[in-house]
Amino acid sequence: MDINATGLDFRDLNEVLRQSRGNCTVTNCLGQRFLAAGISDKTVTVSGIPGNALGAYLNGAKIEVMGNAQDAVGDTMNDGTIVIHGNVGDAVGYAMRGGHIYVQGNAGYRAGIHMKAYKQKQPALIIGGKAGSFLGEYQAGGTIIVLGLEDSDRPIVGNFPTTGMHGGKMFLRSDCKDIIFPSQVHTRPATLEDFLEIEHFIRHFCEYFGMDQQKIMDSPFTVVYPDSKNPYRQMYVPN
Repeated sequence: MDINATGLDFRDLNEVLRQSRGNCTVTNCLGQRFLAAGISDKTVTVSGIPGNALGAYLNGAKIEVMGNAQDAVGDTMNDGTIVIHGNVGDAVGYAMRGGHIYVQGNAGYRAGIHMKAYKQKQPALIIGGKAGSFLGEYQAGGTIIVLGLEDSDRPIVGNFPTTGMHGGKMFLRSDCKDIIFPSQVHTRPATLEDFLEIEHFIRHFCEYFGMDQQKIMDSPFTVVYPDSKNPYRQMYVPN
C-alpha cells in the first residue's frame, strides 16, 4: 500500500498504517511523530524525514527510512528491525529491549541510553558513522557497535561514553587512544572471538548499505564492558 503523508498529522498517518494490510510505503513524510509505533506485522518503507520516536515500541515489524531520522528512533522497541539510510538525532535506541537498529550515518547524543536485555531479547544498535556524547549511558544489556566510517577528524564518540554502564558490550572500530572512559568500565582490543560475535551484525550492515565487510572488519576494534565489581563504587566512595 502506498501512503502519501502530505497533509496528514501523525495521528491520521499512524491510523492509516495500523489499518492497512500488508507492507506499506510512506512518501512525503515530514516530521510526523511516532511513525509505525507498536507495529508488529509488516514492512514500512519511508521516504522523507520521520519525526521523533520512529518505531517506538516496535514489536516485530521492519522500518526502512531512505534518509535521515530525528530523535528517539526505536524508543523502547521490543522486536523488529529499523534501517536508517542517513543520520539520526539524539537518544536512538532509548531503552530498547529487543530488535536491531542499523544507522548508516552518525548518531547524536545519548545513543543506546538505558538499553537492556532479557533472556532471548538481546537488542543491538549499529552506527556506521560516529556517535555524540554519553554513548551507552546506563547501558544494562545488548550490543552497541560504532564503526566510525564518517570521514572527519573528530573522535569516534563524544564525551562521557558508557557513563553508568552496568551491562552489555560496546564495540568501537578504533584503538580509542583519544577517548576517556569512566572507571567503572574495562576496555581491551577485540579478539577473534569478539569479531565472531559481531560478524553477523557487520554483514547485515554491509548488505543494507552496500559496503565492504572485509574492509570494515580489517581494522582495530576496542571492546568496552562494565566492571562487575561495584561498578558505581567510585561515584559514591571517595578515593
